[in-house]
Amino acid sequence: MTKKDIQFDRAIDRRGTGSMKWDRYAGRDVLPMWVADMDFASPPEVLDALHARVEHGVFGYTDPYQDVIEAVVQYLEKRHGLAADPEWIVWTPGMVPALNLACRAFAGADEAVMTSSPVYPPFLSCAPQQGRELQLVPLISDGDDWTFDFDRMRSSVTARTRMLILCSPHNPVARVWRRDELDQLSAFCEENGLVLCSDEIHCDLVLDDVPHIAAASLDTAVQQNIVTMMSPSKTYNIAGLSCAYAIIPGAKRRAQFQKAVRGIFTEINIFGYAGCSAAYRHGEPWRLELIGYLRSNRDYMLSFLKDRIPQIKCGSVQATYLAWFDVRELGLEDPASYFMDHGVMLSDGRDFGSSGFVRLNFGCPLDTLKKGLYRLEKAVRELGESGNSI
Repeated sequence: MTKKDIQFDRAIDRRGTGSMKWDRYAGRDVLPMWVADMDFASPPEVLDALHARVEHGVFGYTDPYQDVIEAVVQYLEKRHGLAADPEWIVWTPGMVPALNLACRAFAGADEAVMTSSPVYPPFLSCAPQQGRELQLVPLISDGDDWTFDFDRMRSSVTARTRMLILCSPHNPVARVWRRDELDQLSAFCEENGLVLCSDEIHCDLVLDDVPHIAAASLDTAVQQNIVTMMSPSKTYNIAGLSCAYAIIPGAKRRAQFQKAVRGIFTEINIFGYAGCSAAYRHGEPWRLELIGYLRSNRDYMLSFLKDRIPQIKCGSVQATYLAWFDVRELGLEDPASYFMDHGVMLSDGRDFGSSGFVRLNFGCPLDTLKKGLYRLEKAVRELGESGNSI
């Protein structure tokens, strides 16, 4: 058994810890394979940094300090080829509040925000929550890959549209956008005077041999209207530390965002800074082992579906630890509830803007994944035995 297997195969009991993932259905025999956090311990170097911060013993108000700023700037250069000025970085406690503040910063109360579906649910709620109109343009699928419907985007944009929100890599369809797609998207935004806000929280979880292209690395001519949002939270499983940041090269856009933030965001979690710095400075070997494990889990899952549950379709999974299942062939009115009744909690596709789909999180020990897939197989088999034509 390799070190990697020991590290990621170890089952950690998260029940009774306030875990959103595990405690929502406490007391029921339901495997939680829904919300996007992994069941792996964070890198030892991150844990060491947090222990050291605890040992310091003083947890007062904390501004972003030199060590964490340098860690982010060096990470952006080394991992993504971005030469970022520290002044471009605006710290936030997470992507969801940052998306909501972006809607408030870049679109007025009578204006609109565009995005594509299916997509991470806060993309669908952030504009309405801030009193802005949501313009939703579905992605196009060929059964394996998904891409943008630029024709429909052009017909949907109006004089009131002010911002386009991009998920890159995409959650839930797990696409890594190619440069030509991103160039076309940025050109669309430039032609229509839109701010391009790119959520890249999964950018370090690319499983295939394809490059992630950060929005902040696109043509410098469009950078004045691009906001790139990143965080170590998904990759290093530290979402609970509440630490993220936006890269905003344009002084005008940065000032707008900072003004919207005023009085809403104050200090970032002191442990978030420590975890961020340690992850970016020392976490790369662990990340590479994680990618190998997730890739293996993904391949097992796709083979299992093909061989044992062909009624459930899943396209390519290029990135993230999330799989988007097309279960329309099963003819279920509420597939998420059906599978939960059979012991597996998946994310409901309707929350992402697409009925007939569910999302599965395979960021867990292989034994947990196998258990979940066997439960899905049993649920589908029982459906057929009940006389339902599938």
